[in-house]
Amino acid sequence: MNLDSFREFCLSKPGVTEELPFGPDTLVMKVAGKMFALTGLESTRFGVSLKCDPEKAQELRASFDFVVPAFHMNKTHWNTVLTHPTLSDGQWREWIDDSYALVVASLPRQKREDLRNQP
Repeated sequence: MNLDSFREFCLSKPGVTEELPFGPDTLVMKVAGKMFALTGLESTRFGVSLKCDPEKAQELRASFDFVVPAFHMNKTHWNTVLTHPTLSDGQWREWIDDSYALVVASLPRQKREDLRNQP
């Protein structure tokens, strides 16, 4: 996965917007105003910080050396996934989907229903 495919995949999800709230170097993907993924635009190695269930976050860090606690984020809930030759696009998409679903599940019921009703 690269920046373009990351953006395209995230923006294909209902209710997703992209913003630069931390300045021109950090792209943030949000659903209903809540962050679920962010990436540095000036990084030499592509990586994405994703929200994660705390137990799964620890599990992934222990299993993969390219999954690390997210810099400047709550390390209990956020991992950074770095590019790696063994990491498939399918795995990237699964972890992005997990982050998106985790954030959507925390939204108020009406917002979740509004997202389900989007084309």
